[in-house]
Amino acid sequence: MLDENDDIHPLFAGAPKSTEFKKLRKRIVQNVREAVDQYGMIEPGARWLVCLSGGKDSYTLLAALTELQWRGLLPVEILACNLDQGQPGFPATVLPEFLERMGVPHRIEYADTYSIVMDKIPQGRTFCALCSRLRRGNLYRIAREEGCSAVVLGHHRDDILETFFLNLFHGSRLATMPPKLVNEEGDLFVYRPLAHVAEADCDRFARAMNYPIIPCDLCGSQDGLQRMQIKGLLDQWERNHPGRRQKMFRALMNTRPSHLLDPALFDFVGLTRGAPGSGDS
Repeated sequence: MLDENDDIHPLFAGAPKSTEFKKLRKRIVQNVREAVDQYGMIEPGARWLVCLSGGKDSYTLLAALTELQWRGLLPVEILACNLDQGQPGFPATVLPEFLERMGVPHRIEYADTYSIVMDKIPQGRTFCALCSRLRRGNLYRIAREEGCSAVVLGHHRDDILETFFLNLFHGSRLATMPPKLVNEEGDLFVYRPLAHVAEADCDRFARAMNYPIIPCDLCGSQDGLQRMQIKGLLDQWERNHPGRRQKMFRALMNTRPSHLLDPALFDFVGLTRGAPGSGDS
């Protein structure tokens, strides 16, 4: 965007003029465009259900996608969606008022998954898995009702790294959140365009824009979550060795199946001395 005269979307009205913020905004938009292109997310003329929780990540997602759309670099229709899950004290008017003011097409849906989670999860156990599953089911339903081909989520680089280590330490597998997948029913894509964006950049951007951030009190009310422990570990590594997060993320994009131990990925049994090798370890 040029941000001159009337050539600016309301989402960027009042954007800071500092060089630092302009660099931040440019970096985020470039990272999102890189992920969209690299993972083949664009189907021209498609309609995307962009999920908006009211957190810093989803605001950043909506702004970056809107900027790319505004520039003509994202030829899809965007429908922002907030799922009000019935959490006590949730400020239900904040997002509808914000989206109306910004001129963003949207749908607000109420589904009391909070009561289900509180009923099913024993005291002291974490809510995240069931809460996420119920939320995802409702979002898939809404996407179908709205004629959307993709559900677009605000998970960023740090979410992907944390999930990798959660699977490594607690799930005994090398896996994480992919930037693009097809749901189990096979009728919807799930996209994560913030896959290359750092959480710290999302936080700086959303706060600089003064977006009305809504915290998740359901998850935030629980101490000692495994994900928080992983986040603390990654934070410590980053303090000791700045840039460690980005190096680990790049490793997820640079795997060598022949140097792992999964026979489903590499034919160790069929490897012979007469054939070209896979390289020394």
